[in-house]
Amino acid sequence: MGTTGNAITAERLVKCYGTKRALDGLDLAVPSGAVYGLLGPNGAGKTTAVRILTTLLRMDDGRAEVGGVDVTREPRRVRQRIGLTGQEAAVDEILSGRQNLRMFGRLFHLPKADAWRRADELLERFGLGEAADEQVRGYSGGMRRRLDLAASMILAPEVLFLDEPTTGLDPRGRSEVWESVRRLSDGGTTILLTTHYLDEADQLSDRIAVIDRGRNLTEDTPAGLKRTVGGDHVEIVVRAEVDLAEAAALVGRIADGHEPQVDAKALRVQAPVADGVGALGEVVRGIEQVGIGVEDVGLRRPTLDEVFLQLTGRPVEVEEEGVPA
Repeated sequence: MGTTGNAITAERLVKCYGTKRALDGLDLAVPSGAVYGLLGPNGAGKTTAVRILTTLLRMDDGRAEVGGVDVTREPRRVRQRIGLTGQEAAVDEILSGRQNLRMFGRLFHLPKADAWRRADELLERFGLGEAADEQVRGYSGGMRRRLDLAASMILAPEVLFLDEPTTGLDPRGRSEVWESVRRLSDGGTTILLTTHYLDEADQLSDRIAVIDRGRNLTEDTPAGLKRTVGGDHVEIVVRAEVDLAEAAALVGRIADGHEPQVDAKALRVQAPVADGVGALGEVVRGIEQVGIGVEDVGLRRPTLDEVFLQLTGRPVEVEEEGVPA
């Protein structure tokens, strides 16, 4: 590791494509052993940052270290310390899972016996043992992604870069990849995860950097980011529109001076509260006293969607034309 004690350090990274700045002074500091989420819309600069940090692209300005090694001065040493799983699976569909991993082992110059042994270890580690000798073309999306992760771990890298690892997967496939990422993290691998899926960043990341247009917006734990948009909200969903006014009055009495938000279409009333559990209890008692018909009542936590919308003024799915992600 470098003098900072971080597995990844980037300072004032700049990368231009013509007149477009994909990175515009980006800073990163990824602690060793952490899962670090790099969150932003398409076009924010996430993939460009990964390409620079993995030595696939040269920066125009700034400096970066991975595993304590300067990515510009010693790219070969950096590549010896990292693994990379890109947005598209890099496995061969005609070969079996076992043959793929053996091939990658040999491409990484492992002796034949070591490549065979490492392939077997990784197939079991990623839950692919039963399908090891089946052609990859018959694998589900989640299985292919897990095989791709296994291939990136052939040399047991210190740092693993995952660039949009679950794009295009169904919920089951995403869950399978998430579980694999958690196991890698538990084993001590430092992971930099780029994603525009807010729930993915929330589920997996120890810390998250939110970026847009190649610049840092903020960085914190998932819980810390959510606190920036306020605390808990009490929410009531009534059965009939006629009860909305009564529900709003009830919520307003415990909302610490905040004006309740009323969604007539969804028959929903909500407002921020200081003491979430205490306020929820008051609302339930009030509902019983007033006697309004309620479909649902609960305490809602802030989401990363709200954080991102507050920081950027737009949803995370927005794409920017002409600027690499």
